[in-house]
Amino acid sequence: MPRANDTVSKVFYKGRSEDFIVFIDDLEILQKWKNDRSIALANVLNGWKIFVSHHHGAHGVLDSASNAALENEFGTHNEDECMVKILEGGEYQSSTSREREGGKNDSKGPIGIAR
Repeated sequence: MPRANDTVSKVFYKGRSEDFIVFIDDLEILQKWKNDRSIALANVLNGWKIFVSHHHGAHGVLDSASNAALENEFGTHNEDECMVKILEGGEYQSSTSREREGGKNDSKGPIGIAR
């Protein structure tokens, strides 16, 4: 059964010392939030976490942003304020994960080997 072919939406913020990423539900709700701040951030974000990519752009291994990294870039380590700044100044990006096949019946053992 194919897996992992979902669309991933994120906002990429190129900082002075780090690259920051937050995941969002979709572009439409992000645009609505930019025009109407009464929409809760929880409705915009897909998870309450800020990631850094260690200067590898929007791709690669993501780590949790440390308080020091947030403080250095945004002048605060308050995640709410940092997320607002990332959503306001970042670039929306969307990608679809490659489809991959999982094992079908691992109890059969290797196929094609004479027994």
